[in-house]
Amino acid sequence: MTAITERAPRLIRRPTSFRRRAWRFALLTVGWLLMAVGLVGSILPGHLGLPVLMVGLIIVLRTSRPARRLFIGLQRRHPRFFFPIRRLLRRKPEVLPVAWQQVLRTERFLLPRRWRPARRVRRWLFVRRRVV
Repeated sequence: MTAITERAPRLIRRPTSFRRRAWRFALLTVGWLLMAVGLVGSILPGHLGLPVLMVGLIIVLRTSRPARRLFIGLQRRHPRFFFPIRRLLRRKPEVLPVAWQQVLRTERFLLPRRWRPARRVRRWLFVRRRVV
């Protein structure tokens, strides 16, 4: 008796239309331009650079498989750096907790222990109030 092996049918990629490829190319171009503008805007004074950068990153990651693979590889290599970015890329982003976490990280990196005001503010805000 011989075993007959059947190969699984290969998934056939249907050809993409010119319009779809042009739309994808336009989205990628807009995404990369937004990322460039956001990067420049985050360096300059003002606070609109980071949101623009994140919108560009979302557009590029949703339309480009190689960019998504690169992002996942970078996230696996450097999880502490990319985890906040992943939290901001979710469908319902946790903006305030991520911003607060970044404030605490920056404070811990730059300031000595006795000069860290954000930690005291957090303790002051979230003091457990005793019920009388």
